Amino acid sequence: MTEFRPVIRIAPNNQVFDLPVIVGIEEGLFEAAGLDVKFSATHADREKDAVGGAIMTRLKENLFDCGSADSYNVCEWASIDRLERGNRGGNIAALRAAVAAQAILSFDESLQVPRDLAGVPVVVQELTGSHYCTLQMLESAVGTEHVNIAHGGLPQMRYAGLKNGTYRAVTVMEPFISLGLKEGAHVIAASFYRGGEVIAADLTPEQRKAYYDAENKAVDLINADFYKYAHHVAAHAKGALEPRELLKAFVRYKHVDYYDPTLFNRAYDWMKARGLSEGQSQHAALVVG
Repeated sequence: MTEFRPVIRIAPNNQVFDLPVIVGIEEGLFEAAGLDVKFSATHADREKDAVGGAIMTRLKENLFDCGSADSYNVCEWASIDRLERGNRGGNIAALRAAVAAQAILSFDESLQVPRDLAGVPVVVQELTGSHYCTLQMLESAVGTEHVNIAHGGLPQMRYAGLKNGTYRAVTVMEPFISLGLKEGAHVIAASFYRGGEVIAADLTPEQRKAYYDAENKAVDLINADFYKYAHHVAAHAKGALEPRELLKAFVRYKHVDYYDPTLFNRAYDWMKARGLSEGQSQHAALVVG
């Protein structure tokens, strides 16, 4: 008799954020925990998102919203925003295992420090980690009135625009920080951040615990031998960056953490103060203990 294993379908994010899930599947950690964990689409599918980055045309949110995925990870602020905008109930179960940087890159020698970016368009993807982190990096440096945000779609599109001279400054994460430094760009500012693990409300506490226990074991494997798995992240650069050229300085992995309501309140209040939230969230519905 075949043992029943609950199926948990994950909507793909960029590989740098999904690496613990990829490793957990690859190394059989979820299977050993009694779960059938699979991605509900490929990472190549993820790269077909709308050029403008319109929020509910993005694959991962759509897959969750229509019930084709049970979970996905996204930046902390966006996890709040997407549940607020979406049609399907869910919870922010934890802070994700990826601790990654968003970095403002430029090839322009006149742009060296954050204060040089007063009034200069910095290209991001709307209402994603690049957008929120750029606001936080620049507000105190140049003043809110001098922050100039421009929208340029997915990270590979933003980096391509930087490289061909269309943009003077862009905000990207790995592998495009390492690629930019390899190709002569420089970092003007960088900020590390976590993300929220959005889950369907019907996943049981036992399933969530088994999932995160397995994901934490994947984190331990990554930290023990990062370059064994770095090819998954470098793949996003389409051959322009070798796995060994991926710098360890701009991403690290740790066990998932409980999302404390105090942290939620700070993030939510920050969003509301900037008009980045519709102001309709029910805190208890968003945060899982």
